[in-house]
Amino acid sequence: MADTRSSTADAGGFNLKAGLKGLLRGDVALAAGVIAILIMLLLPMPAWLLDISLAISISFSVLVLMTALFIRGPLEFTAFPTILLIATMLRLGLNIASTRLILSNGQSGETAAGDIIAAFGSFVMGGNFVIGIVVFVILVIVNFVVITRGSGRIAEVAARFTLDAMPGKQMAIDADLSSGLISDDEARDRRKKIEQESNFFGSMDGASKFVRNDAIAGLLITGINVIGGIIIGVMQHSMSFGDAADAYTRLTVGDGLVSQIPALIISIGAGLLVAKSGVDGAADEALGKQLTAYPQGLAMVAGCCFFAGVLPGMPFIPFALLGGAAGFGAWTFHKRTKVRAAVAEADAAEEKAAAEPTDEPIQSALAMDDLKIELGYALLPLINEVEGRRLTDQIKALRRQLAAEMGFVMPSVRILDNLQLESDDYVIRVKEIEAGKGRLKLRHLMAMDPAGGQVELAGQHVKEPAFGLPASWIDENLREEATFRGYTVVDPATVLATHLTEILRENMADLLTFAETDKLLGDLSKEHQKLLDDITPNQITRSGVQRVLQSLLRERVSIRDLPAILEAIAEASSATQDMVAITEHVRAKLARQLCWTHRGADGALPIVTLSPKWEQSFAEALIGQGDERQLALAPSKLHEFIQAVRQAFDAAAQSGEMPVLLTSPMVRPYARSLIERFRVQTVVMSQNEIHPRAQLRTVGQV
Repeated sequence: MADTRSSTADAGGFNLKAGLKGLLRGDVALAAGVIAILIMLLLPMPAWLLDISLAISISFSVLVLMTALFIRGPLEFTAFPTILLIATMLRLGLNIASTRLILSNGQSGETAAGDIIAAFGSFVMGGNFVIGIVVFVILVIVNFVVITRGSGRIAEVAARFTLDAMPGKQMAIDADLSSGLISDDEARDRRKKIEQESNFFGSMDGASKFVRNDAIAGLLITGINVIGGIIIGVMQHSMSFGDAADAYTRLTVGDGLVSQIPALIISIGAGLLVAKSGVDGAADEALGKQLTAYPQGLAMVAGCCFFAGVLPGMPFIPFALLGGAAGFGAWTFHKRTKVRAAVAEADAAEEKAAAEPTDEPIQSALAMDDLKIELGYALLPLINEVEGRRLTDQIKALRRQLAAEMGFVMPSVRILDNLQLESDDYVIRVKEIEAGKGRLKLRHLMAMDPAGGQVELAGQHVKEPAFGLPASWIDENLREEATFRGYTVVDPATVLATHLTEILRENMADLLTFAETDKLLGDLSKEHQKLLDDITPNQITRSGVQRVLQSLLRERVSIRDLPAILEAIAEASSATQDMVAITEHVRAKLARQLCWTHRGADGALPIVTLSPKWEQSFAEALIGQGDERQLALAPSKLHEFIQAVRQAFDAAAQSGEMPVLLTSPMVRPYARSLIERFRVQTVVMSQNEIHPRAQLRTVGQV
């Protein structure tokens, strides 16, 4: 039993600690504070607790003001609208609590509502409640008319301008991201900052209404308290009208001053916060730097002070002291400005000297863009198009698609205008050489017949730039009709992106430079890095690995499974240095991937086999050894082979098939080198590249 009680007590102690820990959480504390403010509106509060609450209100307002002064930017204090609401609720709750005490105990003396209200009533008013009323009204006017209205107007204009500038800022971020100037994380942070800025100024526009209405509520509460106190004092406590007016007015004005001073401090903090929207750094740094940037202004202030001091009837000493301080400041800042100018001039001279080597212009002329798109001036809206997808967004998606599909990281694309082009023309360049061109029509759509026929709609008949298929530029209002007829409809940006995709697929091998290869190898896991260290440079150099990867990409084989490719290179390079043999071994290791990529709709691999006659002809035409082996096929035989391939594959295409040509391992690279000259899209595979579990379906023979 003792053990049971002990364990129960321990469990109870643990739960008590957990409960206390939960109460100390920030969200629980904030909820408790809001509930306490609501309780002030309903339940009476003792005078000593009111004193503590008023002290908290004043201290909290000073903290808010100091925070607004010391922050370097408005977005560092995005919680200000929430804090402003809580502070307003706190002051209104304290106003109601003090009103209850004043009206209940006002006849008992100055300390009826606590010592703080009594102190403000006696000290600020100087024993005369008329002075207190005047001071209170002036504070309300300053807060309501000057500070609150001005800060509210600043917040309103800032919110409007921020919202108007959002599309331009978003386009600038997208342009920098597509051109590679910033990363995805930097773009995400900049978008988040823009969103926070718009939300903040929009909230400040509404939060300024809290301060203004709080000032109105304070004025109304004060008037109600004075009238209600006089009525209670005269009718319930049998006081004379003068005594009741003096007692209740003194307490009410003291209460109003205690409430208005924190409200004034909060209003100043709000004004400082919204006024910092165009200022970098803390308030003291910004003001000190900008007010002292022109010493001649301080010199003029010094002259005006001395002139005012010698005027008849004006006190000389105050103006003389101010003039002397301003003159000394002007002299000091003038010297500092000269020193800064000299240092800046020296730095500029050093930079100019460092930037003057005569060989720099030649080096800059050697710079080359891997990929470049040149647009006619009429196509520039493709970059900043806000309706639909922009060209930059499609290029970004294309980079991700190629990386996931081919394991090839496409280099950044530079987009610029070219006034030498026709207005609707574009040119795609690979390493500064023209690789493709076309013509687009904005505010039109390109319609294509999937069967390869001509589109029978009103429009301009053209050739699709990527594949050369018949197409037509149609008006946008014909989209539904074209879709109903089964045509493929794309916008101009998609046409250009598709053309760029095909050019990239044709030139991936050339774009996979040694630097890009080194990046791919550097991104391997530690385990595969060990394999890479074992084979390089003893068995094969990194440039040799690059040649193998380029050979795969040239035939549109994905290199995403780079670890498997390296393992195959390690196996082959230990026995031979022939790059063709190493590449063929790698392809054999990728048999599962090759068969899966080129399978048909039924899951089987459609093949066109190379007849034994042509196998024998190719084998007899091979001359040389190793890397020097070449195919020396007679011109007549070459022409006959080309015709046979065309007939076999055209017949397969008419039946809706896209087969691969299956050859022996020895013949495959040489047959491919011939076929790629007239049928780039035709895939050539060897018998070693057929996976054991792959299903084959023969559709013809060459």
